[in-house]
Amino acid sequence: MSRTTSHLRVLLAAAVFSVGALTLSGCSAITDLFPKEAARDAETQEISEAGKADVFTLAVGDCFNDQDAEQIDSVQAIPCTDAHDYEAYFAFDVSDDEAYPGADAITTVAEERCMTEFETFYGKNYSEAAPLDFNYLSPTEGSWEGGDHEILCLIMGPDKTTGSLAGAAL
Repeated sequence: MSRTTSHLRVLLAAAVFSVGALTLSGCSAITDLFPKEAARDAETQEISEAGKADVFTLAVGDCFNDQDAEQIDSVQAIPCTDAHDYEAYFAFDVSDDEAYPGADAITTVAEERCMTEFETFYGKNYSEAAPLDFNYLSPTEGSWEGGDHEILCLIMGPDKTTGSLAGAAL
């Protein structure tokens, strides 16, 4: 037997062992490598099954969990009936301008508009809604150049919330 053949058998045995180990682990390793996409109800378009969602597919009414990052491209979207960190409550385009207005200008517009729309969504103005807060997803300079001018306003509590907060203070 040549050295090459022996080496191939060792590699083949290692591959078989790896496949077996993945099978015995309940495929969790495979799921981690290839996360399931979030599913939407065909009629309501609400998220019906938790999974990964591209931030550009998020819409008002969608719920998701925190992503501990400055810039994100996807989130773990979940049905709002499950405990979640954020619920999208308002979306608007910053501007049609071709030139990126700058992070400070986007922050100013986002905070002003999200705060104004907070009361419309929740039923109480922001200053009276403690401990609830808001945040937002906004375009970066790079995504702006690709046509992303949308700000998505998000409502959140100090802990996870369950169910929609739409009209909860009415």
